[in-house]
Amino acid sequence: MAEDAHSLEDLKDVMADGGAPTAAEPEALPEPTIDEHGRAYATGKRKNAIARVWIKPGNGKIVVNGREQETYFARPVLRMLLQQPFEVAGRKDQYDVKATVKGGGLSGQAGAVRHGISKALTLFEPGLRKALKSGGFLTRDSRVVERKKYGRAKARRSFQFSKR
Repeated sequence: MAEDAHSLEDLKDVMADGGAPTAAEPEALPEPTIDEHGRAYATGKRKNAIARVWIKPGNGKIVVNGREQETYFARPVLRMLLQQPFEVAGRKDQYDVKATVKGGGLSGQAGAVRHGISKALTLFEPGLRKALKSGGFLTRDSRVVERKKYGRAKARRSFQFSKR
């Protein structure tokens, strides 16, 4: 026991000799998840819509259910939603997107495709995760329509009261 006791001077010598790492090493990023066709796949969800999204390097072409984004999402606000992950990541017009989406309405479908694009970008380039996470693009928006209750006209709306 007495031989194992060290003074502070002995500990300084051990640390100087490289007994423990002095500088923290940078965190290693995970490997990109890319299939045999050079694409990254992710599933995005929003409300009742589910989108399957594939991205690959290209010139920024977005195809949803076999149609161009301009024809599928006619409103400019919905098309803007699809571009947000690319703008935050600084990868505008660098990836082609192919998505199949079903369920919900157009707004929910656009949100689902945006969520899928964000997840696929992090799989293709793991270094983009921090920027997309801080922008809130990787979090699934869990808000869904509240169900109708019995004795009510809708989820919360009561029937009209009649005095007589």
